[in-house]
Amino acid sequence: MIDGSFPIGARMVSRDQGFEAHNPTTGETIEPRFSVSTTEDVAEACALAAKAFDTFRETSPEDRAAFLEEVASQIEALGDELVERAMAESGLPQARLTGERGRTCGQLRMFAAHLRRGDWMNVTFDTPLPDRQPLPRPDLRQRRIAVGPVAVFGASNFPLAFSVAGGDTASALAAGCPVVVKGHPAHPGTTELVARAIQKAVAAKGLPEGVFSLVQGPANELGAALVTDPRIKAVGFTGSRAGGLALVALAQARPEPIPVYAEMSSINPVVLMPAALAARGEALAKGYAGSMTLGAGQFCTNPGIVIGIAGDDLDAFARTAAEAVEAAQPQVMLTAAIQGAYDQGVDALEGKNGVTLLAKGAEGTGCTLGRAALFRTDAQTFLGDPEISQEVFGAASILIAAKDMDEVIALLERLEGQLTATIQLDDADVEAAEPLLPVLERKAGRILANGWPTGVEVSTAMVHGGPFPATSDPRTTSVGTAAIERFLRPVCYQDLPDGLLPKAVRSANPFDLPRTIDGSPEN
Repeated sequence: MIDGSFPIGARMVSRDQGFEAHNPTTGETIEPRFSVSTTEDVAEACALAAKAFDTFRETSPEDRAAFLEEVASQIEALGDELVERAMAESGLPQARLTGERGRTCGQLRMFAAHLRRGDWMNVTFDTPLPDRQPLPRPDLRQRRIAVGPVAVFGASNFPLAFSVAGGDTASALAAGCPVVVKGHPAHPGTTELVARAIQKAVAAKGLPEGVFSLVQGPANELGAALVTDPRIKAVGFTGSRAGGLALVALAQARPEPIPVYAEMSSINPVVLMPAALAARGEALAKGYAGSMTLGAGQFCTNPGIVIGIAGDDLDAFARTAAEAVEAAQPQVMLTAAIQGAYDQGVDALEGKNGVTLLAKGAEGTGCTLGRAALFRTDAQTFLGDPEISQEVFGAASILIAAKDMDEVIALLERLEGQLTATIQLDDADVEAAEPLLPVLERKAGRILANGWPTGVEVSTAMVHGGPFPATSDPRTTSVGTAAIERFLRPVCYQDLPDGLLPKAVRSANPFDLPRTIDGSPEN
């Protein structure tokens, strides 16, 4: 049952001051009224997390894996109530949210399996060489341990998979870090339900209560108090560039600076190679329109620009894409604020010299609706106005006509860092596309061929990150098992007695972890 409270450790907290959820489809408020956490609540949550840290980080891989699986089971036990509440608070359809719940639970179980494999701990031994000249080598053993309590900020566009029990929380808990979540104010009821599920899992597995807490409220000051609390050692964030950079600034201004892993802004360029465009331009145009309008364009991997060589084939592509966009029905956006910012971004593009509006989606009646918008410009106009390359969060995209492949490369070179970059090509295009790859490797975290960037596989090899401003740290990913690495650090133990060593690096290997000994994998 949702009552507007929030968990600080094992207890549910209610406050007099409150805020309301809104249904973006109808504009109506949704009961109940939600408590606003105080800075004292933040401090208590962080204190409990710090108290839980040393116990939680030393749980065995098996025990931590079982905890993550319990979280997934508790979320599934919420049943239809969770999906129905998320639909009401986000305007997203049932099928999308049912799939997102599956992804949320799937990635928790993925991290459980990753913990059991054990290679994430990177256990490495350099055995002693007492007779080595001119100096003996000591006994050296390394493992990776959790960095400390982590603050996680829920995302607006993924009420489940990038929020309370989403990828940041799952990877931090897998690493052994207690988590304090700042819930997104757009979906507080969904947030409360999932937070209660995690709280139940903590209790069911007999873990310290400070392993998980939640704070709620619409004010930025709440997030600032969380990031600046000295007990927090890292931050996970998905949202706007302005929001991410504000958190980075706060974290770096602390007496002890900490890392902020922020996913922020990306326009995900798509390059149409000539042979592919000539052979299947109509299908590509329809696929492009479908990708840009999927979910009202509210994906961080939405294709914001498409680049092709000017000519008849690109003109035909533009006509087909425009027809598809014109037929696209308006879709409910996540919040009135997001919809308003989208309209402003579209209006700004319409007012740009050298930018032509090719098509807008169908009009509709109702609240918080976003109409798709397709624009066209040429390479020189795009290169001459940096504002054109700024992300418009929603179903808006720009088709850019380049005169040749040299100009395509010039366009790619001028782009900021991206989450994804895509090449649409046929066999005849491979040689011409080869010079693009080094540029795209410098610009993006994931490079696709003959696909569309919307849709991120949750897997071992996935990278969902990229150079700034796609993320604040291009060395990391927020999706896939490698996400755990954000919340781990190496520790070396030199000549410690075996009985004093942590279990992970004892000679008997009680956790049965894979180990590297003197540079070679242990048999």
